Amino acid sequence: MRKALAVVVVLVLMPFVLASAAAQPGGQRVVTIRDAETEAVVRAVAHPLFRAAGLDPAAIRITLLQAWAINAFVTTGNRLFIHTGLIQQTESVAEFAGVLAHETGHIAGGHVSRIPEELRAAMLRQAAAMLLGGVAAAAAGGRGGGELGIGIAMAGQHAALQDLLAYTRAQEQAADQAAVGLLARSGWSGAGLVRLLERILDQENLQASRQDPYLRTHPLSRDRLDFLREETARLGEQEQAVPAGLEARYAMVRAKLDGFLDRPELTFRRYPATDTGAPARYARAAALHRAGRRAEAVAVLDGLIRERPSDPYLHELKGQVLFEGGRVRESLASYGAASRLAPQEALIRAGHGRALIEAGDPASLRLAARELEQAVTLDRELAFAWRLLATARGRAEDRAGADLALAEEAMLLSDFTAARTLATRAEPRLPPGPPRQRARDILEASRRENLSPEMRAAEEEARRRRERR
Repeated sequence: MRKALAVVVVLVLMPFVLASAAAQPGGQRVVTIRDAETEAVVRAVAHPLFRAAGLDPAAIRITLLQAWAINAFVTTGNRLFIHTGLIQQTESVAEFAGVLAHETGHIAGGHVSRIPEELRAAMLRQAAAMLLGGVAAAAAGGRGGGELGIGIAMAGQHAALQDLLAYTRAQEQAADQAAVGLLARSGWSGAGLVRLLERILDQENLQASRQDPYLRTHPLSRDRLDFLREETARLGEQEQAVPAGLEARYAMVRAKLDGFLDRPELTFRRYPATDTGAPARYARAAALHRAGRRAEAVAVLDGLIRERPSDPYLHELKGQVLFEGGRVRESLASYGAASRLAPQEALIRAGHGRALIEAGDPASLRLAARELEQAVTLDRELAFAWRLLATARGRAEDRAGADLALAEEAMLLSDFTAARTLATRAEPRLPPGPPRQRARDILEASRRENLSPEMRAAEEEARRRRERR
């Protein structure tokens, strides 16, 4: 098992993009990951567990953090954070599902809400600063330097984060018990969680700096592990019940994360050319792309697409490789295929919209606006998609529509001053109906007297970010 990263970085990828993350006071950076395929697989595992716990999947916000360390944690507001290292280092869907079941147990048990009030407030500030700071950097993103994505960077003190996420042993045992029951009700076994915790517990004697954060944020003991073994044995083995095809999808996502997040030379060693399996080729395609060997990456992806023509994520990645290689017109067919095959994926439709904007002709701009309108309908919190929509509308001479889209982006970035200005400018020029009403709603919501103390603090942070830029 590789040594856990000492610094956690935060980044947003669309579909998989590495963009610069500006250092903030304290020197620590956290990077959030946005990738349609990874998020789809995470949902396929998490949502059955949420439903088994009586939770509404739509009420739980899942965020992927780029960090090699095995970890996942929940914060107030039903927010579940998952390290990419948890996916990269687990050996099966059952192991990953075990950790998500444990975290679901924390949510269902209301454990975070029982933390003392001052600790809850500190945790909320930490999570808010992490996300708001990350989202704000999206406004500075753009195509250039071979980067496709809109990067989101923000500061955070890693040591403070670890303190905030420490749970009591009683809560951990309760979450363990809930996890085994949730897995059983979902038709899965707890054996995966047992196997993963056995490996993690082997690190118990390592120096703290070399341990996975999971040990520090989720205190383990032999008694807890024995309890899990007994409960799993009592409920019986059901690993064969993993949904058909999910293990294969999980292997592809794990390989994709390796290809994008590890150094290309490391990926080529871990996935040598002699390994002709689909995950290995997928990882090599991502690494070839990152190494600038895009023609080779396209050739590998073409081979995978011939075998799996209905896989939207293969088409999406081919579109990204072509787009970032300057072959914008050629990328449109791949992005278009991905959008048709996965019309509910907001990130894919946003990627297609961006490529259409770069194509630049009037027909492409009209189609770009339609794709981006669909993207923000599917995910209204996709800040960079609102900016892209503003670009498409502006180039089509729809100035009022562009201002409204920028006002939506400003609200998401907590830049309420900009939101007020843009909504005020857009409202009288919009036609009667939902768009004009939305401008009025934004104007009302962004008035300073209507802002909560937390929103005012976020606006002040947005102001400081503007000044630093």
